[in-house]
Amino acid sequence: MIINWAHVAPTIVAAFLASLVEFVEALTVVLAVGTVRGWRGALGGTGIALLLLALLVAMLGPAIVHIPQEIVQLGLGSLLLLFGMRWLRKAILRVAGVLPLHDEEDAYAKESAALRALGNFSQGWDRVAVATSFKITMVEGIEVVFIVIAMGGIRRGLLLPASLGALAALILVIILGAALHKPVAMIPENMLKFMVGVLLCSFGTFWVGEGMGIAWPGQDLALAALIAGFLVAALAVARLCRKRASPGETPFTSQRRRA
Repeated sequence: MIINWAHVAPTIVAAFLASLVEFVEALTVVLAVGTVRGWRGALGGTGIALLLLALLVAMLGPAIVHIPQEIVQLGLGSLLLLFGMRWLRKAILRVAGVLPLHDEEDAYAKESAALRALGNFSQGWDRVAVATSFKITMVEGIEVVFIVIAMGGIRRGLLLPASLGALAALILVIILGAALHKPVAMIPENMLKFMVGVLLCSFGTFWVGEGMGIAWPGQDLALAALIAGFLVAALAVARLCRKRASPGETPFTSQRRRA
């Protein structure tokens, strides 16, 4: 079987990076739950959510095969483009200093304080711990499932590479969480979100064009051109937004004040 690395490699990378961002955010809350309320409930709620998410991928992924490819490309491509634009918009505003950078250690401290304020630990399985870890894993995991399905279901044979990229991100986050026992703050999450936004917008645009019957110049090489185009445009917009900040104010001083 000939592997088309022009699609497989970017699919794996995009799924891995997007999943890494979501799983890092989920890990922060799960660590807070385990530290404050107990690991039994935290791991139990997380495990149930991961099982449900795996079932979603197993059910929805193969079902896409029975839908005409043009419809899948147009529909999922449009959703992927909109999803990527949402990510990219927030990332641009963070780069420009309009929004504060996401800080996992700060999020961990706030979540821990909120959990301690609840008090009244349940005997056996702590319901607060189970519910909190289940909720955050499902919320962040649903976005991972959507990205995996969208990236992998648009063209035949890409679902497995997309799933492997997401699985690799999950394993990496679990290893880091088990080793550090604290939020994974060393991962440049804000930069990753910017990169993922560019990738999702590029893939979405490419697949929408394919679904509409557009013959891209250079075929698969057009995807690289789209990625470069979205990256340049996003950096330009971030620079324009930064210039509109208060005189003499850097993005980082603006973020500290807003935070």
